[in-house]
Amino acid sequence: MTPHSYQNPHSTHLASSPATPEEIDQLVHFDQAHIWHPYSPTPARVDPVIIDRTEGAYLVCADGRRLIDGMSSWWAAAHGHSHPRLVAAAQAQIAKMSHVMFGGLSHAPAVSAAKVLLELIAQDFAQARAAGRGRADAGESLAASTRTLLLEKVFFADSGSVAVEVAMKMALQYQRGRGKPERKRFLTWRRGYHGDTFAAMSVCDPDGGMHAMWTGVIADHVFAPAPPRRGSSAAQIADYVAVVLDLISPDIAGLIVEPKVQGAGGMLFHDDALLVELRALCDEHELVFIADEIATGFGRTGTLFATTSAGVMPDIMCVGKALTGGFMSLAATVATSTIARVIDTPAGGGALMHGPTFMANPLACAVAAESMSMIQEGQWRDDVARIEQALSAGLAHLRQHPRVADVRVLGAIGVVELIDAVDMQHATTTTCAHGVWLRPFGRLVYTMPPYCATNDEVARICTAITAIVDGP
Repeated sequence: MTPHSYQNPHSTHLASSPATPEEIDQLVHFDQAHIWHPYSPTPARVDPVIIDRTEGAYLVCADGRRLIDGMSSWWAAAHGHSHPRLVAAAQAQIAKMSHVMFGGLSHAPAVSAAKVLLELIAQDFAQARAAGRGRADAGESLAASTRTLLLEKVFFADSGSVAVEVAMKMALQYQRGRGKPERKRFLTWRRGYHGDTFAAMSVCDPDGGMHAMWTGVIADHVFAPAPPRRGSSAAQIADYVAVVLDLISPDIAGLIVEPKVQGAGGMLFHDDALLVELRALCDEHELVFIADEIATGFGRTGTLFATTSAGVMPDIMCVGKALTGGFMSLAATVATSTIARVIDTPAGGGALMHGPTFMANPLACAVAAESMSMIQEGQWRDDVARIEQALSAGLAHLRQHPRVADVRVLGAIGVVELIDAVDMQHATTTTCAHGVWLRPFGRLVYTMPPYCATNDEVARICTAITAIVDGP
């Protein structure tokens, strides 16, 4: 079995004859009449595609069509769908225990998942610093040098948005605990996206997207301009950092950013050097540095984690999406012991004030531990480098297209930014006709293939993207 062509050993048992057109119509009709989909009215403007099962890089439709999942199902299914190792981990765990409350109890899957997550973060940081990345003369961080202070405390949450909520709560409790209760706002940059719950929305771009409608309802935070694009000069980065510095006021508790890649806010890339300088700013002004690695973590950008691979250790890191290989929902907020110690003081609240019902769900933790073990083995490094090369080759010709504003590739991420907004009906019909599933938004046609996608499958994704760009 190669890492690029695995098959679900149970697929022959799960497969069924394609549904009839009448059966599919019934599903679509009920869905459109009664079910909301993300960022959609009800009924949705475009009928949903009904999926029967998944396998590797493919979504198998109810009518029997096979579509390459060019989105990794919103960037989560990093290893591909129904990976035999993840299926086996889930089956072994569900036979023992699918869930138990985490208040006062614990279990081996949570311990195993936390252990391998902390190991991955520490190893990535150590390798980056050994390679000379980061900044040796950075100031003292919240309690110790960024060269030695590690992330050591794991809070398992239900989703990425909740992980961000918890991170922000940690920062606020930390500042309160150190006698700075006036520090209750956050600094971030424009074009960011951190989730759809209320605290997470409050640090998303204040003007773009659906979050603008909540102005006056959500908390009022401080926004720097969007960061300079990847490839900026040292002088441009220094000028930007000076702008950020001017925005730091006595009521700022922390800085939260998406490192290296801004996701749903525009799929914009920026340089590692910027993260190094922002870490130094946080050290100097005693701000909590929160890295939202929900989309970038576990190899997607070509490095294991965007921050630690740059030689930068945040005070708090949020991970999710690929944490379970996209098998099921689970996220984590990881903090330094310094953050935890202050929170645990009476002034800090005495405990972290959060506790989801399904916190550290054993089934999800068992799958996450196996998924991260696969990451630890390192095959993803070759896969992501190969996909990056294939995307670069397959999308390069679009740079000269009259409808295209920009083409950018980083790791297993390919982005084509158009001059005008994408026609979603055309995009859906076109990509499905090419045997590919993509979900553009705004002016962006982008792909994040599963790491198991072959070069041929990546080439087919690029062909589908080209067909969208060519338009009707």
